[in-house]
Amino acid sequence: MEKTIETIWKEGFLKSDALVAPKLNHLYTKKSKHIIDKFNRMFKINIIAIVAGSFLFLGFSLISGFPLMGISFFVILNIIAVVNKRLMKTLAQIDKNISSYQYLKSFSGWMKEQLAVNRRMARFYYPAIFLTMVLGFWSSSEGQNLYNEIIGNYNEIYMINGMPVFWLLGITLLASLLALFGGRIYNWDVGMIYGRVFKKLDEILADIEELRA
Repeated sequence: MEKTIETIWKEGFLKSDALVAPKLNHLYTKKSKHIIDKFNRMFKINIIAIVAGSFLFLGFSLISGFPLMGISFFVILNIIAVVNKRLMKTLAQIDKNISSYQYLKSFSGWMKEQLAVNRRMARFYYPAIFLTMVLGFWSSSEGQNLYNEIIGNYNEIYMINGMPVFWLLGITLLASLLALFGGRIYNWDVGMIYGRVFKKLDEILADIEELRA
């Protein structure tokens, strides 16, 4: 009969070759279950927040006259949410017929893979979000008013296909930097949200492995 996660935690880390002291076993079982439950709650809330935020931004952009920006932003955020929702489902594929220590190790491996996938995506969606905001503003009435002001000084500004060349160079440079450092920006971003959880998980694993040695 397949074990539930609750059953795994109740069995604890004790096996024939695992922790010796029952009190330590109980302590680390409680800590581990708390950390994984906390991460799962935060991960689900984060996905919900991304989807909710995409709808709110879409509505705001349509009301404010930035439809292209809102639609593009909506699509990008929901792609991120769908990918992470699928990653969440793969967590259920971890074998539950193992000890809680082994499950904790498997969870740690899954989490690192999930972060790696998002880190790779960040190199694309950060510049995509930036370009979406630029194009959305440029296509709006406010953007067109600014464009007309720039065109009024066309003798002083180089133009390419009706757009100021220095603006294009600046936008291209910023988008390239976001693509280049997207992974690092994501690390900083996710560290702000999950940093304490990751640190606690690493500490628990290090303590258990030291005791098992």
